[in-house]
Amino acid sequence: MIKILFICHGNICRSTMAEYVMKDMVKKAGLEHKFYIDSAGTSREEIGNPVHHGTRKKLQQENIPCGNHKARQLTKDEYTQFDYLIAMDSWNIKNIMRIIGSDPGSKVSKLLDFTNRKGDIADPWYTGNFNQTYEDVKEGCECLLQKCKLNL
Repeated sequence: MIKILFICHGNICRSTMAEYVMKDMVKKAGLEHKFYIDSAGTSREEIGNPVHHGTRKKLQQENIPCGNHKARQLTKDEYTQFDYLIAMDSWNIKNIMRIIGSDPGSKVSKLLDFTNRKGDIADPWYTGNFNQTYEDVKEGCECLLQKCKLNL
């Protein structure tokens, strides 16, 4: 089983969007039983809060089911529990490393690192552009899923 943890700052916008986009792709590929997908944040600011209304609205527009996820913070122990710890931006990487300490298994990366265009996924909390965030997340998840399929 491949275990993926998507991570952003608060765990209400980008990481939850990636979680539900990836779950939808995996389900449509008939691979649900081969994946465990979750999300977390690096901060404590949003703990217990639901998926951001902008993320929820965008997922509904794309006919992607959005569950009742509640924001939570990444824990150090999760490093050993997941195969991939996927950050949305460079700042998230720094905060992940602060929490986990080191990455001896090279499990930590940014979602767009799996695409042909490296970079950060902008936070729609600040930009308000959930459409662009969705396009970036979708592209990253498609490429990540292709990589994972090679390891099944």
